[in-house]
Amino acid sequence: MSPARPLHWLRLGWADLMRCPLPGLLHGLAAVVFGGALLLLAGDSFWLLAGAFSGFLIVAPLVATGLYAISRSLELGQRPDLATAFAAWRPRDSRLVIFGLLLALAGTGWVLTSAALITTFAGSVVNSPADFLRVVVLADDDRHLFEAWLVLGAILAAPIFVSSVVAIPLLLDRGDSVLDAVATSVAATLASPVALALWATLILALTMLGMASLMLGLIVLLPWLAHASWHAYRDLVGPDDGARAA
Repeated sequence: MSPARPLHWLRLGWADLMRCPLPGLLHGLAAVVFGGALLLLAGDSFWLLAGAFSGFLIVAPLVATGLYAISRSLELGQRPDLATAFAAWRPRDSRLVIFGLLLALAGTGWVLTSAALITTFAGSVVNSPADFLRVVVLADDDRHLFEAWLVLGAILAAPIFVSSVVAIPLLLDRGDSVLDAVATSVAATLASPVALALWATLILALTMLGMASLMLGLIVLLPWLAHASWHAYRDLVGPDDGARAA
């Protein structure tokens, strides 16, 4: 697979968003409202903000399940609407719930590990985002704590990304178990590591761009990435009509 293939997924995802914009934009708006509420509730509590942000990044692909259904419907030549997105959340299908709980546990593990690292090695107490900026990011010493924090985050995020990059759209599209979905996701990543590394970088960069715009950019960026993720799944795994769950 070409290393630049993720750019093709973004093009296809944008086309899906333009063909059926309402469900995606409503998803993005709901995420922004929820994120704003978290910021208000967290206030200056750095670790609560860090937990909320990490949880947002990790669980967002699961929340986008309805948008995968929109892309699948467009792929089949149908005319999806908001009901198509809502129908993706079937109460009888517990696999998405199980996977969501696993992602939530992973996010909690990162926040706790991050807190332990900063608390142990920071030059002073970090209780607020301003403290983190001053004590960790802009620290003028030889601790290299910020660099270590970034490396630790990458090490912990990599297996989460590898195990979930196609797992969630696969669970929507097929009747595979959670374990099989994770195994397929890992195999897809190992088969195209350079392309998937670029994909992870694009997801992070676009998400950070959305955050930097007071989160307003996420109204468009989140559904765009969700639709693109469906095409990444299709490209990496391919259709299997005989095994579809839906």
